[in-house]
Amino acid sequence: MKLRKYFNVYTKFLHTSLASELEYKTNILIDLITAILSLVGSIFLLSIFFQNNSSIGGWKFEQALIIQGIYTILNGITNTWFNPNLTEIVKHIREGTLDFVLLKPIDSQFFISLKKITPSGFLEITLGICLLLYCIKINQININFSFLTLSLITIICSICILYSLWFFISTTTIWFVKTWNATEVLRSFLYIGRFPLNSFSFSLRIFFSVFIPIAFITTIPSEVFLGLSQFWKILLEVTVTIIFIFSSRKFWLYALKFYSSASS
Repeated sequence: MKLRKYFNVYTKFLHTSLASELEYKTNILIDLITAILSLVGSIFLLSIFFQNNSSIGGWKFEQALIIQGIYTILNGITNTWFNPNLTEIVKHIREGTLDFVLLKPIDSQFFISLKKITPSGFLEITLGICLLLYCIKINQININFSFLTLSLITIICSICILYSLWFFISTTTIWFVKTWNATEVLRSFLYIGRFPLNSFSFSLRIFFSVFIPIAFITTIPSEVFLGLSQFWKILLEVTVTIIFIFSSRKFWLYALKFYSSASS
């Protein structure tokens, strides 16, 4: 019953957001053109790195396109759900409207994380999926049940890790409102996820595996697509995902203890 309740609430969220966004239909066309140009620009930038090299870090251009496809999907998910919702936390805290969220008979993290969507992000997700399908063809990847299962698991893990990183930063605004600028720093780091991790130096590979887990967000799912990822890496990504999700949840509940309501 509880699961059905949350499903019904989220359906209402979707309906409200779509109705609001579809008031300006011209924006959808503009967003589509913008998403296409952005993807073309990213692929062009990637191709520049391969102009004088047949491979970088052991990755060929056709293989590196898989990373770009996964990055495009994740960026679309960020623009659809994370950005429109988690940026609102600062507003809720500054204006005291978080009181109304906490008083609702629904989990506050669920409400804050999923209340809004930006449909234009779906266009970017679609383009990313199309690019992945193209990569499957040019890399002659054999599609089977094991491939689909592992690919889906690693991509879901990437989404959860990315969400947790965003939510961690947004939660800190309960203490430091201006730390929201840190999300822009995070996005800058995530741009690096468009390139193979092996193309960086050893020290940077350690940094982007431990401190900013780009290896788990884009590289490991891409290796799964190519059949290059070892089982222990997939297991490690699942473990890291569970840790991130659990920690972000605990951190939110801990942070709420320090929230001063507008009426206090």
